[in-house]
Formats: sequence, C-alpha cells, structure tokens
Amino acid sequence: MASLFVSTPSSSSLALHSCHNSPLRRCYNPISPKFGVNHSTRRRSPLRFSAEDDRVRESADEASSSPVAIAEEQKEDHANNNAPPSPDKSEEEEDEKKSKQQEMDWKTDEEFKRFMGNPSIEAAIKLEKTRTDRKLKELNRESNSENPIIGIFNSLARDTLTREKERLEKAEETFKALDLNKLKSCFGFDTFFATDVRRFGDGGIFIGNLRKPIDEVTPKLEAKLSEAAGRDVVVWFMEEKSNEITKQVCMVQPKAEIDLQFESTRLSTPWGYITAISLCVTTFGTIALMSGFFLKPDATFDDYIANVVPLFGGFLSILGVSEIATRVTAARHGVKLSPSFLVPSNWTGCLGVMNNYESLLPNKKALFDIPVARTASAYLTSLLLAAAAFISDGSFNGGDNALYIRPQFFDNNPLLSFIQFVIGPYADDLGNVLPNAVEGVGVPVDPLAFAGLLGMVVTSLNLLP
Repeated sequence: MASLFVSTPSSSSLALHSCHNSPLRRCYNPISPKFGVNHSTRRRSPLRFSAEDDRVRESADEASSSPVAIAEEQKEDHANNNAPPSPDKSEEEEDEKKSKQQEMDWKTDEEFKRFMGNPSIEAAIKLEKTRTDRKLKELNRESNSENPIIGIFNSLARDTLTREKERLEKAEETFKALDLNKLKSCFGFDTFFATDVRRFGDGGIFIGNLRKPIDEVTPKLEAKLSEAAGRDVVVWFMEEKSNEITKQVCMVQPKAEIDLQFESTRLSTPWGYITAISLCVTTFGTIALMSGFFLKPDATFDDYIANVVPLFGGFLSILGVSEIATRVTAARHGVKLSPSFLVPSNWTGCLGVMNNYESLLPNKKALFDIPVARTASAYLTSLLLAAAAFISDGSFNGGDNALYIRPQFFDNNPLLSFIQFVIGPYADDLGNVLPNAVEGVGVPVDPLAFAGLLGMVVTSLNLLP
C-alpha cells in the first residue's frame, strides 16, 4: 500500500529533514508557488489512496469522453430546447416585459426627465404627445388580430388616441415656452438691468436690479416683452436676500398659462354661486335665530318686529358696506374676486365673509388694500351704528324697544365669560355693577347698537390671523 505524507509550507524544513533521515520511504516535498506574471496554475490531481483508485478513475474518464456519451448529451440538450414553454414561464415573460416598459417610461424616458427638470405646460404636453404616439404605434402593430372583437376595441382606442393627439397638437401651438434670449434683450439701463436668467416653467426669472420705480418700469417692460414674445406676458418683481445682499428678481410668465392656473381654482361657476347663495340663506337664518334669543319669553310678533328687525338690519348694513368697499377696491387694482361666501355662526349669527382671488395681484399694495378695505369699512360701519343708536336713544339703556342681553350669550366667549366671573353673576350682583340690569332677564341695550357692537367683535376676530 502506498503511503501519504502531507505537510504545510511552514513545516517544509521538517519534512525535508525527515526525508533525508529515512531514504527508504517515499515522501512528498511541498514546493512553494512562484508568484509572477507568467505563472500559470496547474491542475492538481486528486489524492490517491491506492493504485486501484487510479484505474477506476481512468476508466470513468474514458467512458465520459467517448463519442456515444457525447451524442447522448447532445440529444438531451436538443430535446430540452425544442420543448414548448410552460404557461408559467410565458406569464413571467409578459410581466417582465411590462416591468421593463414601465421602467423605460419612468427612468429612461428623456422627455419625462426634461419635464421633471422643468415642469412646464409645454413639457407636459410634449410628454403626453410622445406617449400617445407610442400607444398608437402599438395599436397599429396589433391591428392584424384575427379576433373581430379585439379589432373593434382596438379601432375605438385608436380613434380616441387620434383625437387626443389632435387636441395636444392644438394645445402645443398655444402653450410654447418663451425664448429667453429674445426677452433678455428687452431689459436695459433705463428699466431693469438683468445680470442672470433662469428658466422657470414656460417663462423665466431675470435677476438684476431696478433702475426706476416699479410703477414706471412694469408697463414699459410688459409692452416690450409682449412684443418680443409675440403674445401677452405677465411681469412682476420680487426681492431675494442672500448673505445680506438684496437681489431684485423679475418674473416673466405667459399670460395664457397664468389664466389657466387661475381657471383651475376659479369659484365663479354655477356651483360656486349656488354654494354662495346657500351660505347666505343659512347665515340670515342664524342671524334671525340669534336675534330671537334676546326676546322675552312672552314676546309677541310685534315685539319680534320691533327688536329683531333693527338687529337684523344692522348686520345686513355692516355686511353690505364691507362688500361694496371690497369690490370697489379690487376693481380699482384690476383684481377679480370670486362670489362672497358668508360664514354662519350660532353665536353671533355671522363670523365674516370669504373671497378668493381669481386674477394675479399687480403688487403688494393691492394685497394690502383689498383686505384692509373690508376690515376698515366693517369696523367703521359698526362704530357708526352703535354711536347713532346711543345718540337717538339719549342713553345706554336701549329706550322702549331694548334687547335684554342674557348671561348665557357670553358662554361661548372666554374673555367676556372671565369678565362676568370677575364682576359677579348677572342674576345676583349685576344690579350693583349696572344699575339698569333686570335680575333674571339681563342688561337692556338698543338692538341697533348691539348690532354695531357685535360687528366690532366679529371684525376683531377676523383680524386675529
């Protein structure tokens, strides 16, 4: 039987020494490999445990390399290649194709990348047009289907995509990005000196500095830029502060694009007017209910007319004057407003009016003047109503048609409730604070004066934001 000696490189000296000491034995001397450029690894034969193992291994290698074995392997490979694909594999291939198509749409589509880098209407239209063309080509390739039902659906889809493509082509003619090189030539030393320009949507941002007041520069620039662009543009100015340096910025956008953005949020629609009318009717109802809260338990219809109508009329006067002042101020600045939406309340009857801007504000002065016109007019009207009522009565008691303000009215107001808690309950000690108070009924006040006081309270609440 053959003997086997295995040694590590670290023990090479020991193995060599043992070989010299025993010359009758066959030994295995490890040779350290040489690492170099021309070194090629040699395949090591497996370890032999006997001479019989060598004979068995050689016979197996000859059998595997025989022509018969090679022919059998080729037949098996050919049979595997000709086998029909299973349904599971076909479904997996379709899913893989869909995933690749989606990946191409979202990651490798250059049009989509441009749109994400510059989200403008022109880029969005081009992206949709490209995808529509791709879908039409796919339908044209599938038009040779033998199934008539599939052909009908394909024709309907093709007609729809064709109409959509025509619509996108018309929109593409309308919404085109402005040529910033042409627009930059319109700026000069006498209006706005532009030092840098950046693309923003279908327009641009021009960074520079003003040479004259904005009121003088804006109309001149709008006329020049509209002539250079071949269509109407909108110009407004902003200030950008960086590192304690103030840079003035001129924004230029196509007027059609701005109008489209306002069109998407426009409330001057039939549903908007229906909503405004519904809120108006609801608010009138809450004002009437709130006014009836101050009547005596045994009040008649005449008492209701005498006490509630002045209060109701005072509220309508405040709302009407503030609405007229707001509309006139907005028209003076050339700003369009949506219908007015009243906010009903079960405490004061009304908590104010809301409007939506439906056109671009020309400057910051318009942004300040329009809200202030509503607030100032409502406050002044409320103050005038209260003063007129007190003067006409000649006192603060409300005269013959006085309303009696009950303490429960102030439960929803934390400030007045706290004052009530400090000065004492109305039913017990109110007579010591207000001599004209009626125990268990409340404090008498003129209805018109009370409407003015409520108008000032509501206006003050609207000023909190």
